[in-house]
Amino acid sequence: MILVATIWIQAFTGTNFDFSAYSSTMKSVLGISQVQLNYLAVASDLGKAFGWSSGLASKCLPLWVVMFISAFMGLFGYGLQWLVIRNVIALPYFVVFLLCLLSGCSICWFNTVCFVLCNRNFPSNRPLAISLTVSFNGVSAALYALAATAIDSSSIPLYLLLNSLIPLITSLFALIPILRQPPLSPLPVDAVRRDSLIFLLLNLIAIVTGLYLLLLPSSTSSTNSRLLFSGALFLLILPLFIPGIIYARNWFRRAIHSHIQRSSGFLLVDIEDLELHKELISRETSSLRLGNAGDVGVTGGGIISNRVKTGEGVLLGRDSIVMLGEEHDIGMLLRRLDFWLYFLAYFCGGTIGLVYSNSLGQIAQSLAHGPETSNLITLYSSFSFFGRLLSAAPDFMRVKVYFARTGWLAIALIPTPIAFFILAASGTARALHAGTALIGLSSGFIFATAVSVTSELFGPNSVGVNHNILITNIPIGSLVYGLLASLIYDANAAPSGMMTESVVCMGRQCYFLTFVGWGCISIVGLASSVLLFLRTRPAYDRYEKNRSSTQQY
Repeated sequence: MILVATIWIQAFTGTNFDFSAYSSTMKSVLGISQVQLNYLAVASDLGKAFGWSSGLASKCLPLWVVMFISAFMGLFGYGLQWLVIRNVIALPYFVVFLLCLLSGCSICWFNTVCFVLCNRNFPSNRPLAISLTVSFNGVSAALYALAATAIDSSSIPLYLLLNSLIPLITSLFALIPILRQPPLSPLPVDAVRRDSLIFLLLNLIAIVTGLYLLLLPSSTSSTNSRLLFSGALFLLILPLFIPGIIYARNWFRRAIHSHIQRSSGFLLVDIEDLELHKELISRETSSLRLGNAGDVGVTGGGIISNRVKTGEGVLLGRDSIVMLGEEHDIGMLLRRLDFWLYFLAYFCGGTIGLVYSNSLGQIAQSLAHGPETSNLITLYSSFSFFGRLLSAAPDFMRVKVYFARTGWLAIALIPTPIAFFILAASGTARALHAGTALIGLSSGFIFATAVSVTSELFGPNSVGVNHNILITNIPIGSLVYGLLASLIYDANAAPSGMMTESVVCMGRQCYFLTFVGWGCISIVGLASSVLLFLRTRPAYDRYEKNRSSTQQY
């Protein structure tokens, strides 16, 4: 139930992904330049710079309170923007900037709620839980595009109204599972294996959901869109049947066994006592295995690691990560070279992909593919979703093929420079679709796997704060990359130097230099991720060796 609640929250709170759908209209209503429009996109991402506040709030307040604070931030931020774009009220540009900042902050708070729920409730399958829930954040843009088309396909401001209301409604539905969280207790080995199978089933349902949204007709009537949107909602509700099936199976087994016990004198042990006895034996066996594993210890959150003691402390190499799961406070985190390599890889990889998605509306318009904007948003959203789902592949494959998660992060960065050079080389619709799909796939994988990497390298208990420190690179990248693109855009829109408000640039020259620059920057991110992998591989190899030996014991 908790997992389904986090899936719903993630699916409907990726509201920053549909910025391209209404950005051109916002630019026209406010009468601003491309640079000023970029600052609004930066403001939305700048909310992540204050994401650390959500990590602190989650330690001081109940999670349901944090969730509703997030919902009301979005209600206020997006709601007033909707009134502005509908010309109901007029607000100064700076106030609109602050509203974008507030709505961006709400997204970060929602993400923190989901990360904390997954870390608390799935200590044995944490990466699977996080990658699954975060993957649904990638379909938000497709869901909102479908919902807007179903209600009124001609109303661009409708996106902002949906952005303000739907997260609040979703929070109301997710409230009951969050309030009724089960008590935390160690799981027996058979329960961990059973949960892994359930995660596999949930990932299959997620793949079906992604394919459904990706293969939707590009242009449909409102009636057809309503049917398609209802189908998407059914697929989101479908995972809820799994706990129902489990409860039904357990009830059926109890009913059958109790009936047999009443009708037969041969069953002398109550079935519930027998199941409890089996569970206690299983837990005791697990503790003995961990206790007899010699140098294998359990660090915060259930991550097993091997402490190699040399000299005064835990050292291996020069300032490199020795064991997975060691908790890092803020000071220790900022002194780590591995953290800054990680920061740079994310900054030049996932962040640049997010800036690209924010600029999709203007990119499509400049290449004379403006009507394709909605389809491009859906394409980016769907491939981002599949990229996020693929981040769970290492955990399903680890029995046969093991590779450090930081290595998978480096592999995921490879499509990004390829995509930008494709976009620079050609301005055709086919190149635009191919580049958008590659960037979405790469960015989605990075967004999802980064949460697990942060948890493994710098401690699961501190992930709420540490991951929000990491994603402060998003507003920085949004400002730097977006400003670079906007200056080139405005320069080509007004070659004579006479700048006017709400200028429109047409032609490949509007983004050619931007794509080349972004491609070169993403190569820097790829190099940083490779170096991070080489530095952290010994710690991952040691962890995997200890985990395998513990299971064989």
